[in-house]
Amino acid sequence: MGQGIPASTSRTTLIEEVVVTAQKREENARDVPVSISVIGDKQLQDLHVTQLTDIAAYVPGFQVDSGGSPGQTSLSLRGTAPVGPGQSVGSYIDDSPVGSSSFYARGVAFALDLLPYDIDRLEVLRGPQGTLYGASTIGGLLKYVTRAPDLSNYEFRAGADISSVADADDMGFGGRVGINAPLVDGKLAVRASYAYQRTPGYIDNPSLGRDDINEYSQDGGRVALLWKFNDAVSLRLSGMWQSVDSDDNATEVFSLPPSIVAVGGGRIDNNVVAQPFTKDLDYYTATLNWDLGWADFTSATSYSDTKTRQVQDGTPTYGIVFALFAGIPDGQSEFTLDLDLKKWTQEFRLASHAGERVEWLVGGFFTDEDSANRQVVTGQFPGGAPIPGLSILADISIPTKYREYAVFGDLTFKFTDRFDVTVGGRWATNDQDFDQISAGGPLIPAGSAPSSSSEDVWTYMFSSRLHVSEDTMIYGRIANGYRPGGPNVPLAGAPRQVDADSLVNYEVGLKSQFYERRASLDVAVFYIDWSDIQLAVANGGVSYLSNAGSAQSQGVELSAAFAVTQGLRLGLTAAYTDATLTEDVPAPGTGRDGDRLPRIPKWSGSLTADYSFALHSDWTGRVGAGYRYVTRRLSDLESSPEVIEADSYSSLDLSAGVSSGSWSVRLFARNVTDERAELTNNIVSNALGQQQFVVGVPLQPRTIGLGLDVTF
Repeated sequence: MGQGIPASTSRTTLIEEVVVTAQKREENARDVPVSISVIGDKQLQDLHVTQLTDIAAYVPGFQVDSGGSPGQTSLSLRGTAPVGPGQSVGSYIDDSPVGSSSFYARGVAFALDLLPYDIDRLEVLRGPQGTLYGASTIGGLLKYVTRAPDLSNYEFRAGADISSVADADDMGFGGRVGINAPLVDGKLAVRASYAYQRTPGYIDNPSLGRDDINEYSQDGGRVALLWKFNDAVSLRLSGMWQSVDSDDNATEVFSLPPSIVAVGGGRIDNNVVAQPFTKDLDYYTATLNWDLGWADFTSATSYSDTKTRQVQDGTPTYGIVFALFAGIPDGQSEFTLDLDLKKWTQEFRLASHAGERVEWLVGGFFTDEDSANRQVVTGQFPGGAPIPGLSILADISIPTKYREYAVFGDLTFKFTDRFDVTVGGRWATNDQDFDQISAGGPLIPAGSAPSSSSEDVWTYMFSSRLHVSEDTMIYGRIANGYRPGGPNVPLAGAPRQVDADSLVNYEVGLKSQFYERRASLDVAVFYIDWSDIQLAVANGGVSYLSNAGSAQSQGVELSAAFAVTQGLRLGLTAAYTDATLTEDVPAPGTGRDGDRLPRIPKWSGSLTADYSFALHSDWTGRVGAGYRYVTRRLSDLESSPEVIEADSYSSLDLSAGVSSGSWSVRLFARNVTDERAELTNNIVSNALGQQQFVVGVPLQPRTIGLGLDVTF
């Protein structure tokens, strides 16, 4: 799964051109002065990818942490650790952003994680993308590019699969169907699809008396309409619906350091309250493209409604409250988080035609977001009966309204056919209204604390590229990005407003094809300076947000591919990332100068091999293998008393298939050796700060499956 490696090859150019929209134009990925990886639909299908954790290690510098199911997902790129409540990696579907810019919507923990059916490709852009893509892209961007309706060709495709997961009693299964239909040849077409996937559980819970508690389902539908009015004007309308429904989390418990021994031999959880999770996304877009003759005009409108419900067992944290204040040693607690984000966006762009000596792009952007955040902590006796006087420990609502206006643009001047320079900038202003409303309870008294904030932010970008030859380009890039600030919680000692944090990325890179275009090599070296980091700090038992400290991240990323023969190709990716604080965090015991940032491996990489060959008659075969490796990660800043380490791990993935005409049969196997490893580890403490145990999210056990697909 190297950068830009397609599933098929031609006989004249064994490594094909991959078209991306990283700079909001269609371009060859090899010409874009940005470090970018592309994961195509064939690769997603061969490995039966159902969530981002299945492919993260195949993308240089891309780290995906999980809370125990798809949708409980944190993303980081280039060492921009998921610290603070706002996301550092932005998410787009085609031309529009998904997810909140306000940090009270908890975007850092619930990144977009789609079931990728009817997705043409994933584009992963490394480094800040603030000039073209705006807020919350300081680490980079994850972009889902969907399949466009075909105006001339009918298509029907369908598929089904079954799978087995080690330690699971039930089988997994899935189905999918899609259709493309021209309604008026060359003028009007519709594409529609639906997919469903059921993944069995493999975590047992003796406390609840249940096995395989973490079973979950995903489903998604999409309808897209493309209307080409004439050769110059087209309109694309689409609606997408996706949901995740998890019975419980894929988490297992360990003893506290220094032993860190898995309870019950592993894949055992101890929660006494069930922890279901659901996430539903409704997403609608309208995109108008108009060739004015002298420039291209684009209008991209989107509306999304994302509802998230997470239930957690609060007993380890709040159970001590019942023992101390009510004399109930076995009291239980349930923490429920309900998020509802409604988001409108509108972008207008005007861009010069490609190929001119001076290329330019100007645009305007607007977003209006309403975010609801309700958190309820309850108290019950074993069995679920409420504890009198302690049935509601806290009931807090945090409604937030976020409005942003921005203008942006870039200008490229081609000094020669081989050398050009691009400069870009963006000005954005946002206003936020916030309230913290407590319905009362023993933990937080009743009351309301409204607040507001506003800020203006500038971002900039400078890049240059030199085509040393037809197949080799070197580039340099300086770019910055930001995460919006916002009003703070009303606590003594807390600043009234948290400012935006920002970073500057310095990068040089090489993109080259050689050996008659049968080999490719992409290398990028970067240095990042991150300032005014938004962190949750604790002081005197009180926790609030603050701009607390600075950090740096430096490293190297590499992607390579080699088409050994017409049918055999090899791939390699690697990343080295050294991300540390460069000054102490003001709150005592939180973080010190030189601390490694959490969730960031120093080394990660992958090896891939794919071989296609002819079989009998018109049948062809394919076998593939992928090996991914990730070194240790920390759960918190290195000097934090709550820090725990997740060990290095490796995983072997295999796939094979045969196809003939419209039919194909696939075998897939992930984590073939059934590696026991943790994607994410955390220490759980009670309300008094006493450490209880370690909880980890495991790498999914060995998964083997069979899929059948047909296309007409």
